[in-house]
Amino acid sequence: MPAFSRRRLLAGAAGLTGAGLVTAWGAGLLDRTPRPLDPHDALIGQVEAARARTGTIVRAALTPRPVTLDLGGPVVRTWGYADTAPGPLLRARAGDLLHVEVTNQLPATTSVHWHGIALRNDMDGVPGLTQPPIAPGAAFTYEFTAPDPGTYFYHPHSGVQLDRALYGVLVVDDPADPGAYDTEWIVVLDDWVDGTGRTPNDVLASLHSMAGMGGMMGMRGGMTGMSMEAYTSPLLGGAGDVAYPHYLLNGRIPAAPVTLSGRPGQRVRIRIVNAGADTAFRVALGGHRLTVTHTDGFPVAPVDTDALLLGMGERADVTVTLAGGVFPLVALAEGKTGQALAVVRTGAGDVPRADARPVELDRAVTTTGSLRATERVRLDERHPDRTHRLELGGSMMPYRWTINGATFDDARPLPVVHGERVRLQFVNRTTMFHPMHVHGHTFALAGGGARKDTVIVRPDQTVTVDLDAGNPGQWMTHCHNIYHAETGMMINLAYRM
Repeated sequence: MPAFSRRRLLAGAAGLTGAGLVTAWGAGLLDRTPRPLDPHDALIGQVEAARARTGTIVRAALTPRPVTLDLGGPVVRTWGYADTAPGPLLRARAGDLLHVEVTNQLPATTSVHWHGIALRNDMDGVPGLTQPPIAPGAAFTYEFTAPDPGTYFYHPHSGVQLDRALYGVLVVDDPADPGAYDTEWIVVLDDWVDGTGRTPNDVLASLHSMAGMGGMMGMRGGMTGMSMEAYTSPLLGGAGDVAYPHYLLNGRIPAAPVTLSGRPGQRVRIRIVNAGADTAFRVALGGHRLTVTHTDGFPVAPVDTDALLLGMGERADVTVTLAGGVFPLVALAEGKTGQALAVVRTGAGDVPRADARPVELDRAVTTTGSLRATERVRLDERHPDRTHRLELGGSMMPYRWTINGATFDDARPLPVVHGERVRLQFVNRTTMFHPMHVHGHTFALAGGGARKDTVIVRPDQTVTVDLDAGNPGQWMTHCHNIYHAETGMMINLAYRM
């Protein structure tokens, strides 16, 4: 994702304060853009003072650096937070203060974004907007209170760095959780290209180079009057731009899968994170049905299903009662060729083949957008004070993705006022799906739908979400296909007084 690519803003002499945080826009935008709130603004102080706190400090350290990873056969050079993918698991309780020291040993600037956390704005990890980029050899300390329990993850908001091994899971535990399960597994899905002859930067460059090939893809119309897709799905339409040689589950290819061990009759909570850059995954466990209990950290009315579809940036918690034997846990790369795999073992049996395809994948498939919030977390009914329409557009040739007809360099930020009920209407004018993510807030799908921070918007679909503007600052809103975000499909919510 862009290390804040609005060039005219960065050109403004007053763009960053001595404290390293945005306090004014570049001169070219001052006449039409709400002024960002200073991190020491009294309103931010009031919001922070009202947060529930436990008094516990959870300390951690992350060191992004060049690493060598064994993916279960292929050995790759990449960038990561550890010598494994995903990076270190971070865990806290709701109300704990996280204190995470990041020391950059990469040959490039970086950052850490805490995906899904409604945290203090200056800790959100967007270089140039909420902090300066962390330079090579420099350090930055993120310190914030984790407000809501749930399954979250962390990754850079700098270029296409997420499409390396720079990601990890953050679990915020609920002290009031009844714990109606016997054990817990964390499952992280990823699409992988780095170190296989291409880097993510090479991929981005190749997508840009398609501009000279003529034609149009991903957007209806254009010079050819045609639209076409390389990867398509009956569930999603256009399903991505990148052919990946590998799909990983907890850092391993299907030929050398991780084993998740249990006992027959155990009830397991599985926290699933789609950390992919360009791939949605359809997840199923052979011989079992899944009960979806949470999405993007928040509880939903439980739904039993055979398979679950997750877009990039989405998370879901499911529970399953284990049968006896050996079973494939498969994450099918939706609309593409390939899959990720883990082995679930509760007894004797042969290891599933790398290309195992449980029948559950082709039965009932649940999408998180169809889930309903539980009564406890449902937003109260309220007429929106402000509505913003976000038209999603773009093309493959040239490779350019937009919101309201503009890339992020030229986009007009979306003004909001603290205390408002804000409605966002995501209108997809392309033939590709877009998982749209809002920083710093959890929204509700209109009509009592799930509380989320990332939602799939299919071609020709309008998805309406509501959020309460209760976390002042500057907050990115973007497609979580990082190649779409990096080439323009971003905008920001701008609080004003």
